[in-house]
Amino acid sequence: MTERRYPDEPAGPFPEPPLAWTDETNRTVDIEVCQGDRDALVDMYTDFDQADRAQGIPPIGEAAIREWLDHLLCANCFNVIATHEDRIIGHATLVGDGEGAYELAIFVHQDYQDAGIGTKLLEALLGHAAANGVWRVWLTVERWNKPATYLYQKVGFESTGAEDFEREMSIRLAAPT
Repeated sequence: MTERRYPDEPAGPFPEPPLAWTDETNRTVDIEVCQGDRDALVDMYTDFDQADRAQGIPPIGEAAIREWLDHLLCANCFNVIATHEDRIIGHATLVGDGEGAYELAIFVHQDYQDAGIGTKLLEALLGHAAANGVWRVWLTVERWNKPATYLYQKVGFESTGAEDFEREMSIRLAAPT
């Protein structure tokens, strides 16, 4: 079993999807549990700016994206999406690690970044996960990715692993109210 540390104090509670919200640029954004949205997710990731990729994900090319999504849209995963005008603009996922914890990944399309969507998307994913019995979540982030690190810290993630190329962070979720 991997020796991973989690904060003693739980963070949250977080809101559960579905959520309707107006972002910082006055766009209406809906956040909901992902259900059968594979083709729309492929469209978002096909159009995803390669400069915004981190740690080799999302992959490049439709076939690679579809194969990658097979691992994310599975029974041992939790997925939420953000949409604007019927277009998926963000996706957050938790993938079970086989040890009772879940690894986080989150992506917001480049046309929708810096508008608060990542925060709402992440909070909704954590709320959905906690409502379904998930208590431990972890992630790795490139240590120079300050915007992502700030986002994770803002919602309650703490640095818990040794740092070199990547920083490991984790969160313990509070039970939903």
